[in-house]
Amino acid sequence: MKQQSIKENLLYHRKLKGLTQDQLSEKTTVGVRTIQRIEKGEVQPHLQTVKLLAVGLDVEVSDLIVIDNPNEEKVERKWMLLLHAIPFLGLIIPFGNIIFPTFLWLQKSKDNKVYDSHGKAVVNFHSSITLYFILSLILFFPFPGYNFFLTGAIVLFGIITSISNIIAALNSGKYNYPLSIPFLKK
Repeated sequence: MKQQSIKENLLYHRKLKGLTQDQLSEKTTVGVRTIQRIEKGEVQPHLQTVKLLAVGLDVEVSDLIVIDNPNEEKVERKWMLLLHAIPFLGLIIPFGNIIFPTFLWLQKSKDNKVYDSHGKAVVNFHSSITLYFILSLILFFPFPGYNFFLTGAIVLFGIITSISNIIAALNSGKYNYPLSIPFLKK
């Protein structure tokens, strides 16, 4: 369910009460221009302004602004950590770096578009790294000895990229998985 923004809620409640912007301004001492800018989404009003508007509309402050649940943010951070860190099971279980994130992505992708986006990126990256790893092992036959460095570089690149993306996903909600083949389209 999509949460309504302050601009949508203000516009809805003002029209529901049959008030013009001028009438609401007179009832609340909030300027008409401020009300216009809030309804256009140009500004985020101060809490005091929201309180005045709520009193003028005879609604609760929570009817105008949706206060984020801090527990939801904690849960989302935990899922992001799990989604980006679960591929490390691939160091223990063959192909676990693809299988586990794929199952997790399939379960969580419908809950939140953020999980869908991050999940596809993780699966694409680890599928690509696994493919590069297998190709580097195949190169052993024509280039014995040299493939050791290539294989080591691929594994190291995968580990470093995964760790940096865990940190980035937790801190900023962003990710960057270079050299990924887009097996799953965004």
